Amino acid sequence: MTDIVILTPNPDDPSFAGQWPQVRDRLVSALATGGLAARSEAWTDHIDRADGLASADLVMPLVAWGYHRDHARWMRACATWQAVAVRMLNPPSVLGWNSDKSYLERLGAAGIPIPRTIWSAQITPEEVAAAFDAFGTDELVVKPRVSGGGWQTTRLARGEALSEAPDGPGLIQPFITALETEGELSLLFFGGRFSHAVRKRPRDGEFRIQQQFGGLYAPEPEPDPVAVALAGRVLATVEEELLYARIDLARGAGGQWLLMEAELIEPDFYLNHAPNGGEAFVAAVAGRLNR
Repeated sequence: MTDIVILTPNPDDPSFAGQWPQVRDRLVSALATGGLAARSEAWTDHIDRADGLASADLVMPLVAWGYHRDHARWMRACATWQAVAVRMLNPPSVLGWNSDKSYLERLGAAGIPIPRTIWSAQITPEEVAAAFDAFGTDELVVKPRVSGGGWQTTRLARGEALSEAPDGPGLIQPFITALETEGELSLLFFGGRFSHAVRKRPRDGEFRIQQQFGGLYAPEPEPDPVAVALAGRVLATVEEELLYARIDLARGAGGQWLLMEAELIEPDFYLNHAPNGGEAFVAAVAGRLNR
């Protein structure tokens, strides 16, 4: 019998109490169709000691939400898991660097097209005001470098004051108008192979596409081959082994695809939109276990 562990938030955290059990159950059900048994553990219970994870055949941090609000302990946990060689995919090294959006700067330097970005140790109103002219735009997005689910993400028009800056390091980008019209394209990969794509659009009057803000999701049966190729280039920049990845893209002002996020920690796989309910995910897990 396999022993697969799915990492979740602390069950006592009210921020995620209504969501994570449902997401965990969908993953457990999908794995069960392939004869794979899985259980869950709170990542917050394994920060300084990983004894409870050491015997697992595979640990997946697929519901490890909340690290952006507890980033110092998250990084401590990643170091612990790596030091004792927990059988974890994606690996702890990836979970560390992928939790800070500054990885986008590295990918941009490697030739991956990303939105124009100003990186800041602490965003100030003066810095935001100067960014409008620096980008030649009338709308900006301000967000923390360590974030999730649209947390502390703000859209500003020229002349509008920044009422609350992100805690700690952040970034400023021109608002991408295509997000309101055609939305964002998510490309799902399992074991390095493309599985399926989902188009995500914001509801009327909203710019954030997350489901908690009313985002509208639909399958994209025939995604643009250029987008799929770009996603493949993104994955090729990662030196570590990846079991899963979600690559989020949007079109810039000139129609070019831009990398918004490479979600390698706890991405929603949108298995309800996947062919055969996510067989590719289950096959990738089984293949890793059988090696």
